[in-house]
Parts: sequence; C-alpha cells; structure tokens
Amino acid sequence: MTEALAHLWTPLATTPLVWLFVTLTAYAVGLQVHQACGRSPLASPVLIAIAMVSTVVVSTGTSYSTYFAGAQFIHFLLGPATIALAVPLARNLGYVRGHLRHIAQALAAGSLTAVLTGVTIVWGLGGSRTLALSMAPKAVTTPIAMAVSGQIGGLPSLTATLAILGGIVAAIVGQGLLMLMRIEDWRAHGLAAGVAGSGVAAAQVAARDPLGAAFATLGVGLNGLLTAVIVPLLALLFR
Repeated sequence: MTEALAHLWTPLATTPLVWLFVTLTAYAVGLQVHQACGRSPLASPVLIAIAMVSTVVVSTGTSYSTYFAGAQFIHFLLGPATIALAVPLARNLGYVRGHLRHIAQALAAGSLTAVLTGVTIVWGLGGSRTLALSMAPKAVTTPIAMAVSGQIGGLPSLTATLAILGGIVAAIVGQGLLMLMRIEDWRAHGLAAGVAGSGVAAAQVAARDPLGAAFATLGVGLNGLLTAVIVPLLALLFR
C-alpha cells in the first residue's frame, strides 16, 4: 500500500499545480478552524496552514525548490497585496500628517526596542555575533529583514524564520494584549502591528478598521526604513 501511494505521488509531486492546491487547501482549512474557534487569535489560519504544508512537504520528502516552483504564484501575489495596503493610507493621508510627531515617537521606541532587545538576548545567552546580527532585523517585514541581514553578515534564512515567527506571534497575542491594556484605538493597533513587522497582524487590523489599516501600512514601511538604517550602524559599532 505504501509503495502504491509513493508510486502515485512521485509524478504528482513535480506538478506545479499540486503545490498550489496544497497551499490554498491548507489555508482554507485554517480559515475553517479559525471560524470554528470563534475567530480566536490562537487559531491563526496562517500558522495552521504553515504547519499543514510543512507536514506534507516533509512527509513526502519534497525539496523546497520543488514546492516553491508550484507555490510561486502565491509568492508573486505578495507584492500586489502589500501595495494594496497603501490604499487606506492614501485615503487617510491628511489625518496621518496631523499625527506625525506621535507616530515618530512610537516608531523610534518600537524599532529601537525590537533591535536592541533581540541582540541583547542573544549575547546574554552566549550566542555568536552572527546569530545576534541575524536576530537584529527580525521585527520588519521579511524581504527587508533578509536583505538587511545579508548586508551586515547575518544569516538571511534564519532571519526570515525569525521574522515570520515573530509576525505570527504578534498576530496571535498583539490585539489581545492591547485590549488587556485598555488600548482600543485602532490607530494604535495598526501602528503596533506595522512596527512589529507583522503583515498578518496588519491584515487583521485592515479588515477591522480603514484608519487602523492606514497606520499599519505606515508602520510597516517606516519601521523597515528605520531598521535598515539602525541595524547596519549597530553592526559597525560591535565588530
């Protein structure tokens, strides 16, 4: 029976549409579980989809390159999806301009805290310089984090993993934590999600409030820019 399944799977595994189907199906299942759990942040559809796809890829012995060849269309759509977040920002640009000082303060605090705490934790636990530099840009969107990590001597693949995990954690606990602190302003929720570099959390806010979506987009962009400046300077100081 196992040999029969392997014989059936082998030709299918090299078909690009198979992995596109697996990815979309996993996310659809994740959405169903999310709804069944009352839309609890703990039942993140993205996390569920990642776990399911990873299980299929590992159990079938499929290489990442083979999987990516099938799922690259979804990867391509990340660009338009990210740009689409600029729509609510453009619609609320006048309002955002009136709060630039407060945004700048929150952005500086969030970016510096994310960078310094990550590096400090690694060094405090006896980690290497390479590991610390890989950790430093973890709180920005994944493409920027990988580019910065490669520039300063970190490990882009490790940084990507940390950025993705951090984004999922932010999406799971961020909103609940802010509500626990009695922070109900969606502008704060959006900016916090953006500064945390979590596209998933930013999308959650965007689905709830257009103004919060504008602040989330601003947070993602500005935090990426500021981190790309801070982290290389930090790397130069600690050679």
